[in-house]
Amino acid sequence: MRKTHWPARAAAGCLVTLSLVGVAFAAGGQGSQSDPLVTLSYLTQQTTPAILSQVDSMVDEREAELEAQLSAVVDRYVQEVEDALASSGGTAARPGSGSASYEVVTLSAGQTIVGSAACEFLLRSGTALCVSDTSPGLVDMTAGTTLAGGAALTANHLYLATIEGRGVTAATAVTIMVRGSYTIQ
Repeated sequence: MRKTHWPARAAAGCLVTLSLVGVAFAAGGQGSQSDPLVTLSYLTQQTTPAILSQVDSMVDEREAELEAQLSAVVDRYVQEVEDALASSGGTAARPGSGSASYEVVTLSAGQTIVGSAACEFLLRSGTALCVSDTSPGLVDMTAGTTLAGGAALTANHLYLATIEGRGVTAATAVTIMVRGSYTIQ
């Protein structure tokens, strides 16, 4: 007597098939090319902003450190220059910027500005005299002539110091435009 258990076997097979279909359906919805298992939305909304925030804070900290170091170096340099100026009697040397622009310098009566070679002077206002121990003192590039030591400069003429140590003494308060390195005495 053989009993058939086919209805129980069919029910068990249907149950296994339904379970496998359910697992496949659930696994299929977990990832795709546009939204993989580690979801793109998770990366763009959670992970990337957190990483960028950490990087920004590290960059800000490093920038603050570098600014503090630079400020300390500049302060030390300024102090050294001020000390050197104080010990030398207050003569300030100003290197030329090498640019095509002029620097406006105001001198009071009796002050002297001495330029390096190739320094240019342009008297804008006041009365000034050429400073030179030999002739020619300054080249008047506007008139195409030379100016001897002690001679008066003409307003709005461009003068060139061809030799180190040539310059201009203010007879009255003057405004001079200067291009190149110079010292004020």
